[in-house]
Amino acid sequence: MKTPSLLRPLRIVAALAAATATVSAYTDAPEAPREFRAAWIATVANIDWPSQRTLSTEEQIAELEAILDQTEAMNLNALIFQIRPMKDALYASELEPWSEFLTGEMGKAPDPYYDPLEFMAEECRKRGIELHVWFNPYRARHPSARSEIHPDHVSHTLPDFVHEYGRYLWMDPAAEETKAHTLNVVLDVVRRYAIDGVHIDDYFYPYPSYADGADFPDDALWEAYLEEGGDMSRADWRRSHVDDFVERFYREVKEEDPRVKVGISPFGIWRPGYPEGIQGLDQHNVLFADARRWLREGWVDYYTPQLYWPIDQEAQAYPKLLDWWVEQNVEDRHIWPGNFTSRVTGTDQGWPIDEIVNQVEVTRDREGATGNVHFSMRAFMQPRGGLAGRLTETVYANPALVPASPWLDDSVPSQPETVVRPGDNEQVVHFRSPEDEEIRLWAVYTRSGDGWKLVDTVSAHRTVRGSFTVRREDGVRAVAVSAVDFVGNESEHAIVRLRR
Repeated sequence: MKTPSLLRPLRIVAALAAATATVSAYTDAPEAPREFRAAWIATVANIDWPSQRTLSTEEQIAELEAILDQTEAMNLNALIFQIRPMKDALYASELEPWSEFLTGEMGKAPDPYYDPLEFMAEECRKRGIELHVWFNPYRARHPSARSEIHPDHVSHTLPDFVHEYGRYLWMDPAAEETKAHTLNVVLDVVRRYAIDGVHIDDYFYPYPSYADGADFPDDALWEAYLEEGGDMSRADWRRSHVDDFVERFYREVKEEDPRVKVGISPFGIWRPGYPEGIQGLDQHNVLFADARRWLREGWVDYYTPQLYWPIDQEAQAYPKLLDWWVEQNVEDRHIWPGNFTSRVTGTDQGWPIDEIVNQVEVTRDREGATGNVHFSMRAFMQPRGGLAGRLTETVYANPALVPASPWLDDSVPSQPETVVRPGDNEQVVHFRSPEDEEIRLWAVYTRSGDGWKLVDTVSAHRTVRGSFTVRREDGVRAVAVSAVDFVGNESEHAIVRLRR
């Protein structure tokens, strides 16, 4: 059903507007700041949301609305929402049971019923916020779990491929059943929900510290491999299965919906000594994650290495690691490093706020790095010594568009049509895009002096029309509007010069 018109036909309104606006003679086009500004919403152990697993539906929705409001207030433009923390679901799924982190009991749906992912997808579209959904591909149970395991959980339906590892349950990454099940879960979400990205983090083979350094118990599949004549080392064999999953993850998501971005946030150090002087865990030989290969192969649309150390911590220096990851980006994907923003506590025991402000500025100074992802949203929902306000006043003072991903789709939207309606104390710029074009939002720029400034992004959710109001006392001389599609491509600008 078409949205009812908010305007009279454009040719009529244009005549009315002629007395107050003319097409601009400006020859310089606006240029939007482009930066991915995101935060993770962690649901495992109720880190970010819901704050307790006993909240009512009404309380859960109120917390989500508060997160969305804060996202807008801080000029962030994306959220990465954890919807599968341990082979469970914070959304309606026929493949895995409801998460106990949502209702306190695995397999129990919210009552009164609602679907948190459906709610977030709808609200993010309305607000012009990108929504990326975050999956844990292998973890099957977390130590914070308290409820009975549901009969539909993989530990019951695929018991041969779920192993105890310390206080965790972990699916065997070398099992075809593990890969197939996780990919089915991911593709089911891509098909059914209006999302912008899918995301996996740094949990491949588990960290040895989870089981006091014990080796992962995959003897059965390893011995079967050897009996079939396999000649790889055990480490190479493990890595080959993680590589296979990551490549299929990218390829199969693209086959389902090419516009959905694929992101990975690996541990921030590939191997000690890369670059020279860097020390720390060797994810290549410990997590069996060849994170450099995945980036160099182009099996992602964006990479978010978890650079969770201070700028001046030489053995894990944020700038040195960021530069190294940028150098590996031979396929020219997005590099959006992860920041341990929750280390800012507002006390002497935590990081100073300036550490995070400076890390964002370091990222901006690196050609090839175009954004940051903050762990986690809770840091922005609590006082933390004024962290959220400080970022909003400094590095996030003005809105920014998400960087475009032209390798997904390089077609450019049509230039919007614009008209202006005059009023006694304000002028309203109306704009529209062709009804057969899918766009995410309109970018609105104003010119008060010599340059253009991006001042607003207006969601195109469920409408082909939008508007922007200029008060006469604002001193705005011109307004420019562009259309932005779902992979970030921006149209030519429609520029209107306002008469005083």
